[in-house]
Amino acid sequence: MNNIKKLRDFYILWGTQSLSQLGSSITAYALTLWLYDETGSSLDTAALRICTYAPYVLVSIFAGALSDKFDKKKTMLVCDFLAAVSTVMVFVLYKTDMLCVWHLYLINVISGLMNTFQQPSSEVAFTLITPKDCYQKTGVLQALSRSLITIGHPIIAAAVYGLAGLDAAIAIDMVTFLVAFMSLALLIKLPKVPSKSTEGKGTLRLAREGLGYLKSKPMILYVILFMAGVNLISSAFEATLPGYIKPNPLGGNYVLGIVSSCSGIAMVLGSLLFTRMPKPKDRVRVIYLSMLFSLGTENFILAFSRSPVLWCIGQILGWIFVPVMSANQNVIMRNEIPVELQGRVYACRNTLQFFTIPIGLFLGGFLVDRVCEPYMKNSGYALSFFFGEGKGSGAAMVLFILGVAGTVMCLVFGRKLRKYSYRD
Repeated sequence: MNNIKKLRDFYILWGTQSLSQLGSSITAYALTLWLYDETGSSLDTAALRICTYAPYVLVSIFAGALSDKFDKKKTMLVCDFLAAVSTVMVFVLYKTDMLCVWHLYLINVISGLMNTFQQPSSEVAFTLITPKDCYQKTGVLQALSRSLITIGHPIIAAAVYGLAGLDAAIAIDMVTFLVAFMSLALLIKLPKVPSKSTEGKGTLRLAREGLGYLKSKPMILYVILFMAGVNLISSAFEATLPGYIKPNPLGGNYVLGIVSSCSGIAMVLGSLLFTRMPKPKDRVRVIYLSMLFSLGTENFILAFSRSPVLWCIGQILGWIFVPVMSANQNVIMRNEIPVELQGRVYACRNTLQFFTIPIGLFLGGFLVDRVCEPYMKNSGYALSFFFGEGKGSGAAMVLFILGVAGTVMCLVFGRKLRKYSYRD
């Protein structure tokens, strides 16, 4: 009972924000299905997410510096509201039969920009309302909610989009937004963050302080750069997956939704596994080994299999240790970074760790549409034996390439990471 009372604000913020993230994910997935139905292109579909991540990468350092200067709660409320307005714009354009591909790109840029400012404020907010002795527990809960969202949103979005259309998915998003917005506005009171470290300092200077802090902590910096490499491979995988499953005779929208949800099932299992694990002797080593296993299994299994069951197994093996990685990185960051610096440091982390995501999304879509699919049309029996025939075989080849690249990347970074360890 005492634990519930002292984590009351965390439970409210975590629960309502997770619900809102589920609604947003449902809309994003439904838009992806709509766009692929309209264009049939993996690259065009990947560009939708590139437009979300591009402002996140380009502006994140300055957004984090600003988040350290301004009220965290107000920043979150304003950004959530403006992101909701952009979703309403999609709804209006869709209902008036005016929705075009470029509209989605522009609106995703706006949504990504709002998330750029909201995310570092949210990270600090969770730190402010969480006792230090509960960091591991709350980190697991956050990983668990992300896992449940990953499970639920592809299946829900595919069902809602197939049965009721894009407007129904957007309606769900708006309801969950209102719940989260009103809960944050009326029920959550965030402690004040000491402001002396930001007084009289410009945004550029604050951003440099965030980068300077990371340079002074090489262990944290190398973990972030390692995760940038992981994100490059995993985002290219995400861009490739629809082009692999949707054209397959055994695939389609619903199978894609089921396979995608298996990554969420795996993360739930991984979250439960982490709650049973003792405190790691070396959190950095756990991060490295978990990602080596993930990237060294999933891509190869999907590349060489033709069965939805094996696709699901590949997803589970590829994602089961992701919560273990995420929770360990979260503990390191929260323990090491002073709370008054967290906004700008987390923002620098976001730029360095996530700048590879739009690159990976473009790379995956480009390799499928412009390189491997055309190549497989004229390939001989040998390649067809490994990767299949027809549309989707080029995507299978890309998955194999990503498996090799991911394994090599982990081994190269692993040599550097072995110099560092973290025990708390």
